[in-house]
Amino acid sequence: MDENTPTVSLISCMHFVRRGVAKAVPEKIELTEKELEKIIKQTAEDLRITEQGEDESDEDGEGGASAAPDPPADPNDEFNFAQYDEEDTNNPIGIGTVATLPNLGDLSEDVQIRTDGPDSDEEDDIIKPDDNLLLVGHVESDASILEVYIYNKEEGSFYVHHDIILPWFPLCIEWLSHDPSDPQPGNLCALGGMDPVIQVWDLDIENCLEPAFKLGKKPNKKKKTKRIGHKDAVLDLSWNRNFTHVIASGSADNTVLLWDLDQGTPHTKMNYFEDKVQSLAFHPLEAQTLLSGSCDGRARVTDCRAPDAHRDWTLGPEIERVVWDGQNPFCFAMSNNEGKVAYVDCRQTDPMWTLNAHEKEVTGLILSENVPGLMVTVSTDGKLKTWDISSNPPTQVSERTGRVGQALCAALCPEAPFAVAVGGDNKECCIELVDLALSDNVTNRFGSRPLVSVSAMES
Repeated sequence: MDENTPTVSLISCMHFVRRGVAKAVPEKIELTEKELEKIIKQTAEDLRITEQGEDESDEDGEGGASAAPDPPADPNDEFNFAQYDEEDTNNPIGIGTVATLPNLGDLSEDVQIRTDGPDSDEEDDIIKPDDNLLLVGHVESDASILEVYIYNKEEGSFYVHHDIILPWFPLCIEWLSHDPSDPQPGNLCALGGMDPVIQVWDLDIENCLEPAFKLGKKPNKKKKTKRIGHKDAVLDLSWNRNFTHVIASGSADNTVLLWDLDQGTPHTKMNYFEDKVQSLAFHPLEAQTLLSGSCDGRARVTDCRAPDAHRDWTLGPEIERVVWDGQNPFCFAMSNNEGKVAYVDCRQTDPMWTLNAHEKEVTGLILSENVPGLMVTVSTDGKLKTWDISSNPPTQVSERTGRVGQALCAALCPEAPFAVAVGGDNKECCIELVDLALSDNVTNRFGSRPLVSVSAMES
């Protein structure tokens, strides 16, 4: 084997973005060699300090420098979920919110932002209204990268538009439009990883070396600052599409935090989990309802107005993924590390059904918002399967062995209801875009069903 061949190449997480939210021509930051060298040296020093633990403190207080927000009408409802649709949408920039450009250091006149249109040779750089973005966490050898793919179903195109170098192994991705520094909707990406601090990047800026802002802070003895946020790796993120300045994070420290993006601080902590929290999903319609899956084998539904009030359902041993059924608002599905999938109606004590879907972990679990009854599962057993869950028990419709090795994640395109991206650990082919409609079994089963129109919740 060539010594330059990377020993690892895998896709750890991915997320599709709806059409029409990205700028046609992203801004580009251009740095001189001098300023680039300065930033690289500073990044290396930050990594050295982190690795040596020089910035760690024994103090794990949750406090920060920001002032406490005004209390809600209901003291148990910290985010005032009960009145979310009456909130003023023009929230001010909160303490802890940092715009992208100042984060690059003292760059002065050496920084140029290119906002003019592309030359004729750069037509591929234009993001068209019918392009979807696919955000991909890619780990290759010792490098971690956020890749922004373009997928255009009509043109059959699928390629990397631009990428962002990351300081650590990415574990989860969430898209959001709430930009605390701008009253207009943005095109942002929150990333969680092996580091407890969450990074939020502006996807409409290329060649950016720093996130737009961060959520969380490590303790520092020298600066006498306390910890803000998680103590361990961030395993999943869920943005609240109804109450848009709230994002939830689940961690290996056995907690879930609800962050106020405008303040840059966590306002609610849920610490009743007995193991790592691996999967999160805010309800698509109910702003106050959060679904979580933990390695303690249970999925929980929490009313965020009273975080201690929650119900749980057990699948065991470890919950891998949880997802709401957008077509049945009382229902959700969960998968575990033994290949099982269960479907729950929150009004019932026990799951409606449980099936042995795969031989190993079910790492990708999708309930289609557009195609009635369609469920997609992927697993580290290398298989992608489709199911019809309109009957009880559900029926397996198709099965294929993918090219990505052990499948680690999957995402369904919002505007192309049979296009599924799958990421895995095959060094030769770690990402694959699958057209489910090429399967006769899939088209025969689902092709005649009228598609459900889902409003563009991410626009």
